[in-house]
Amino acid sequence: MKFLVLFALALSLFGCSKKAERVYSVEELLADQGLLSKIIAKCRNNPGELRTTPNCMNAEAADWKARLKRMGKALGG
Repeated sequence: MKFLVLFALALSLFGCSKKAERVYSVEELLADQGLLSKIIAKCRNNPGELRTTPNCMNAEAADWKARLKRMGKALGG
C-alpha cells in the first residue's frame, strides 16, 4: 500500500514538472531568420531572467555572425 501511495505521488510530480525548452544551435538559427528574430525579441524583452539561457546565448551569437556576414558583403567581401 505504501508503495502505491509513493508511486502515485511520484507520478503526479512528473506530471507537474516543466517541459524543457528545445535548444537551437547557432547554425539552426542562422538558417531560420524568423526563429532567430523571435528568440532575440523574447530575450531582449526580459534580459535579466533570460540572458544566460542557452537559446538566448546562441541567438546572440547567430545574430552577431549574421551581422558580420552582412558587413562583409557590404564591404565587397
